[in-house]
Amino acid sequence: MLRDTLRESSALVRGRRLRYLDAGGPGHPVLALHGHFGRARAYAALATALAPRYRIIALEQRGHGRSADPAADAGDFTRGAYVADVADFLQGLALGPMPIVGHSVGGLTAFQLAAQRPELVSALVVEEGGAYNRQPHIPHPVLDVRHWPRRAPTLAALRQRIEERGIPDASYFLESAVEYPDGWGFLFDLDAMMTSQQAAIGDWWQDWLGSSCPALLIHGTDSLVLPTSLATEMADRRAGTELRQFHGCGHWVHDDDPAGFANAVAAFLTSLTFQQGAARVRPGTVPHG
Repeated sequence: MLRDTLRESSALVRGRRLRYLDAGGPGHPVLALHGHFGRARAYAALATALAPRYRIIALEQRGHGRSADPAADAGDFTRGAYVADVADFLQGLALGPMPIVGHSVGGLTAFQLAAQRPELVSALVVEEGGAYNRQPHIPHPVLDVRHWPRRAPTLAALRQRIEERGIPDASYFLESAVEYPDGWGFLFDLDAMMTSQQAAIGDWWQDWLGSSCPALLIHGTDSLVLPTSLATEMADRRAGTELRQFHGCGHWVHDDDPAGFANAVAAFLTSLTFQQGAARVRPGTVPHG
């Protein structure tokens, strides 16, 4: 199975334990950051497609998946917390600066990190992460999950109850569904996800324009999250940025067209000139496990 290509481990990041998946192997390391409500395993298909030339390391971020820990999260879902987590994680890996692939808010974290800590980021692949996330330009910057069920008797019932609340296909969210003693629910906390989404609302143009590394911006033209006009403006205003548009795809390009997404990422990474060769990569080693 695709997920078997990614080995699960954990890292002590700023005093708390975060899970991550690592494809391993001798390839150039590439960090991957999922979006809100997501999981690190969303990058399993990409890891398979890019191996063995590239080694995907997918971080499961605070409040998400197996990294979710209400006591440790302590309600801190600020942009600064997410960026600091990734910076500390990369420093712990000690694999040198690397490309970062980020979906949605993961893309926002990626380009904010590139602006604040350019020595850690060699390139950006931003999938559907906008430089402006605020009404009225973005009609619905927050998905309201306050009234989603916290438990359901079966996985099928959980799906039905979410889809009854206007979600056409709950599959993406059900990647975080697990069975608890009192029924099926999510690994993430619904209130925490509301707080985290609210913290992502803002004008992030300064961060988007604040780095100079090569960047690939991936946009689904059917997206309800990133308008095509904004994606075009982002590419036009930032030097060294390539825009790749996927017609017929929405906000989750990596799910709507996994092969096309992987081909676009691979072509971009292949075009990069790495400052240091594969000698800097220590295959199979991660200092903090």
